Amino acid sequence: MDLNNYLEMFIEESKDHLQAINDELLKLELEPENIAIINEIFRSAHTLKGMAGTMGFEDLASLTHEMENVLDLLRNSQLSITSEIMDVIFKCVDFIEKMVNSIEQGGDGKENVTEIVSQLAKIQDPSHTYQVDLFDASHELAVAADLVIDEYQNSIINEAKMMGNNVYQITVTLDERCVMKSVRAYMVFQVAEELGEIIQTYPPVEEIEEEKFENSFTLLLLSQRAMQEIQTQFANVSEVKEVIVSEGLSQEIVKKNPSVTNDENTGPANQLPEKENTGDNKKKQRSKSIRVDIEKLDHLMNLFSELIIDRGRLEQIARKSGLSELTETVEHMTRISTDLQDLILNMRMVPVEQVFNRFPRMVRDLAKELNKKVQLVVEGAETELDRTVIDEIGDPLVHLLRNALDHGLESTEERLANKKPEEGKILLKAYHSGNHVFIEVVDDGKGINREKVLNKAIERGVVSIEEAKSLTDQQIYALIFSSGFSTADKISDISGRGVGLDVVKTKIESLGGVISIDSTPGQGSIFHIQLPLTLSIINSMLVNVEEETYAIPFTSIVEITTITFDEIKTLHGQKVFQFRGQVVPLIYLNDVFHVPPVETAFKEQHHYIVIVRKGNKTVGLVVDSVLGQQEVVLKSLGGLLSNLYAISGATILGNGEVALIIDSNQFIK
Repeated sequence: MDLNNYLEMFIEESKDHLQAINDELLKLELEPENIAIINEIFRSAHTLKGMAGTMGFEDLASLTHEMENVLDLLRNSQLSITSEIMDVIFKCVDFIEKMVNSIEQGGDGKENVTEIVSQLAKIQDPSHTYQVDLFDASHELAVAADLVIDEYQNSIINEAKMMGNNVYQITVTLDERCVMKSVRAYMVFQVAEELGEIIQTYPPVEEIEEEKFENSFTLLLLSQRAMQEIQTQFANVSEVKEVIVSEGLSQEIVKKNPSVTNDENTGPANQLPEKENTGDNKKKQRSKSIRVDIEKLDHLMNLFSELIIDRGRLEQIARKSGLSELTETVEHMTRISTDLQDLILNMRMVPVEQVFNRFPRMVRDLAKELNKKVQLVVEGAETELDRTVIDEIGDPLVHLLRNALDHGLESTEERLANKKPEEGKILLKAYHSGNHVFIEVVDDGKGINREKVLNKAIERGVVSIEEAKSLTDQQIYALIFSSGFSTADKISDISGRGVGLDVVKTKIESLGGVISIDSTPGQGSIFHIQLPLTLSIINSMLVNVEEETYAIPFTSIVEITTITFDEIKTLHGQKVFQFRGQVVPLIYLNDVFHVPPVETAFKEQHHYIVIVRKGNKTVGLVVDSVLGQQEVVLKSLGGLLSNLYAISGATILGNGEVALIIDSNQFIK
């Protein structure tokens, strides 16, 4: 069998098991006496070892086996959990993660693990030689009673016995959460065929291939190998929960097959009688989910995007033609395509849990490094975001959490002196609101020192002394997002180099999001992140500037209004107008994008103003006319046209024209 066909599945499942181990280890630190948690870690480690062994990654399997030995001593109360043991196990998990990442990137999965293996060996009792015993010989082989051996198979068994072979009766039980059971069974058969000859199985091979079995199956094997070697080989198959190996045939099989001689070397057997199909037989519960390559979903989205463009064209044709039948058909197609669009977008939605899961371990390690006691609380992990956004949001959140740990939370001594709980608290929260997802990073630390930030900003020339006098608290807090800005008193591995939060702001804005800060001295800080649900198909307002058409995303628009030329004033060289008691700067898009003017006999005596917002700041975009709302497909402009000022992409309109999509965030500094 070509195991490369299962490499992707191996990598995905290995990551799942590593995440599960990390999560359970964090729980174990809080409940060191909870044997159930250790058993869960042991199960994941054993499965991971089996998967690695089956795929031929012997170094990975060996390292996991050493960790498994320590876990077994813990679950059998032969060792007590200490912080030193936990640190070694965490290091071991880190090495395993590196090896899996190496395999994912096309490497051989090898790492220098001499030191960590030595540490694991020191934890174990040197006088105790231990081997994992997964095989409970006292377990009753109920399935074996259904095996029936005919005379031909009996003769094969007797002949094999005279040639020095043993017959083994093997019952394999797969994990209840195992997916693709037929693939696991196939792997078991591959191992069996390397060890000897399979005489009979229950259920029959055909039914096993079609997954017509619950979680267990039995096979009879002729082999010259020792029982212990057979047990070890089968134990290395992934997702195998239990393997029971016995030599010879059980009494139940002998009773059902009078022609079979039950001497100690007599073995396996024959065809199975067909069972009556009674109504009491339970139907097998099939998995209701499948894994799909994200590239296939991207391709599906691209194809549907083309459909959206053609739909817009058809709508235009239907309006111009005035044919009722065509109009009705297009309206029906629009309704169906809208439902299809929602379905495709939902297929791309994944819970933010995929990102949040990696943070508890990171916070735990960083807290130990900083010698702080920290509790990380995660809320709303089930909140869903588009896969594209999920892939990009991880690094900004890492920076914010590190910032909260290092800058936000005080030391244990400071907290006690300020009559705060010894343990600091960081809340990572996600929730939906409208067409946006909000993520908050909240800490109960000392808050942001307003004067310190302001003085540092003036010192670095980020703002002038005059400008500083008119800044609100939120505007001052936002200064920490300036490039190269840092209030750290000393440079460390964690902070103080002037990088981090400016990267956070840039990344979030590139995703069409907004970040803001609230802070209360002595009580803590809140970083608010607002993100769009998806980046592929967006609601926009189409506007005209001279003869050019532009699309402005709805998420940025506050209001659309008109003003006369007389209402426009000049303030410090900037065109402005007054809107609801606020002075709003004006941006003329024809000047920004150098749109050539078109001479017409009639000129409007007023401007259309599209008011857009970023955080608590607003500007007015001056356009010639507003065409109306339309769903547009966001298309990249490619490498040759990257980093265009205030342009995030382009779309194709129903009439075949290309309209640029405006990134209004870049107009607001």
